[in-house]
Amino acid sequence: MSIHELERISFLKAFSATLSGIAIASFTPNRIGEYMGRMLYIEEGKRMRSISLTIVCSMAQLLVTMIAGIAGIIYLKKYLHAQIFSDKHSLQTGLNLLLFGTGFVAICIGFFYFRLSSLVRVIEKMKWQKILGQVKVLKDVKLTILFNILSLSFARYVVFIIQYYLLFSLFGVAITWGETFAGISIMFLIMAVVPTFTFLTDLGLRWEASIQIIQLFNPNATGIFAVSLGIWFINLIIPALIGSLLILRIKLFRS
Repeated sequence: MSIHELERISFLKAFSATLSGIAIASFTPNRIGEYMGRMLYIEEGKRMRSISLTIVCSMAQLLVTMIAGIAGIIYLKKYLHAQIFSDKHSLQTGLNLLLFGTGFVAICIGFFYFRLSSLVRVIEKMKWQKILGQVKVLKDVKLTILFNILSLSFARYVVFIIQYYLLFSLFGVAITWGETFAGISIMFLIMAVVPTFTFLTDLGLRWEASIQIIQLFNPNATGIFAVSLGIWFINLIIPALIGSLLILRIKLFRS
């Protein structure tokens, strides 16, 4: 949707670009290589500017992740208040620090997301001429587009939560919708700030975070690991393999 401000592309082309982005992102920290994969489907001369618009989508997704993570932390704090744990005080302290830190960053991201022109002015004042020409396109992004992107990011997030809930049910991890949302939203928040590689450390962090958090609601560690592995394959490995084939096709076609 954001790329439409720069170039009109079909749904199939956008879908292929997303898969190719996932393929390249699998070998970069926190999937930053996703922008490079998507650039392959943009016309020459517009690719660098497309990165600026794609970053807007990433900002929206990160904002949703942080807002959901804040809600998850509040839910978990209330849940822990009614439970008896030996290290409950230290856990509450850690959650409070994470809550305030996430809240501060979310406010900053939200400010720049809805005021992209301010972000461009900051870059102008810093005299970063090499990237200034590429980010000026952000001034033309309409507020309605920003809200639509944010809505789609929220819908994508809900799909992930539903996936986890269904797989938890399948693998015998009996937790409620609220517990699923709280646990997974905090896990996503942790994964958003800790550097990972899809094929190297993503699964380990995903497994460790989900075990530590979801076990507060259900002690079935084997089932939790199976769910993490299933989500990893469905949302990352399979799309990355398909995206690799698409990239290979592009290279063969150009050759």
